[in-house]
Amino acid sequence: MKIGSRTIGRGHRPYVIAEMSGNHNQSLDRALEIVDAAAANGADAVKLQTYTADTMTLNVRMPGFVIEDPASLWAGRQLYELYEQGCTPWDWHRPIMERAAAQGLDCFSSPFDPTAVDFLDSLGVAAYKIASFEIVDLPLIRKVASTGKPMIVSTGMATAAEIDDAVRAARSAGCADLMLLKCTSTYPAKAENTNIQTIPHMREMFGCEVGLSDHTMGSGVAVAAVALGASLIEKHFTLARADGGVDSAFSMEPHELKQLCAEVENARQALGQVNYGPTPSEMKSLAFRRSLYVSMDVKKGDLFDDTNVRAVRPGFGLPPKFIDSVIGRRAARDAPAGTPVSWGLLA
Repeated sequence: MKIGSRTIGRGHRPYVIAEMSGNHNQSLDRALEIVDAAAANGADAVKLQTYTADTMTLNVRMPGFVIEDPASLWAGRQLYELYEQGCTPWDWHRPIMERAAAQGLDCFSSPFDPTAVDFLDSLGVAAYKIASFEIVDLPLIRKVASTGKPMIVSTGMATAAEIDDAVRAARSAGCADLMLLKCTSTYPAKAENTNIQTIPHMREMFGCEVGLSDHTMGSGVAVAAVALGASLIEKHFTLARADGGVDSAFSMEPHELKQLCAEVENARQALGQVNYGPTPSEMKSLAFRRSLYVSMDVKKGDLFDDTNVRAVRPGFGLPPKFIDSVIGRRAARDAPAGTPVSWGLLA
């Protein structure tokens, strides 16, 4: 599939998305700095989230509307308050997208309701992302698919049946370019819970490209995912975790993003193809293998034995496997120590 001018697939450099989310900390200047830092450190795209607190939830404190899990990063927070803090004001979208375009980055967003889809469509976004929590919102998926733009769908928490429902909904509503992302919807996620061996299985099951939406710390899981065929990596991104923010604790900093971009491309290149024997770059190294050499001066007619023939470096003589064929033969000519043993040296 393509987003903007970039082809995304296993034969191409992994497409890296820097997810801004709420890491702008309600400052447009900071949001623009995040765009600049993403571009400077190798990202292909910046992604936003398009919602308001009112399009996400109700402003109540009834059970379920306050996060009660004590292990959560947002324990005790009211959902409405959290979404107010994390949302990207809609009038910021255009300047952020314009800054991204000026920096050579794609910029698109996750809509969370139909009004967000219409708004993003008016801005001419190149693609849409469906968040993991919205994968069961089939009307939203059909609305996005009807735009005809490429769709990226995160699959955190989703069963195979739920993913199948989403894929069918998208395709039936007109989506021709669809990518699924393996995702673990915990924040941060642990490597042992990511199950990235699902990536090739997901590709085969649903017949589309698959990437990784990664909430783990570091780049190890992303590198492993690319080795399994992931062609897109999405990571939350901030200028500095110490600055705080709703998603800062599991977001990458600029130097980490730069390393990630380099390492996932190294991983893709390292896959290569099934190959045995020396590669072109290894040909010169063959000279440093062991091979058979005359180790003491011999005269024509002398008998070769283990005192005057040895397997040493370099590798210009017969391979060591022929030692038994050399021992007991006579020298066809005088040969000083350091002469490579060849068939022509044997009488």
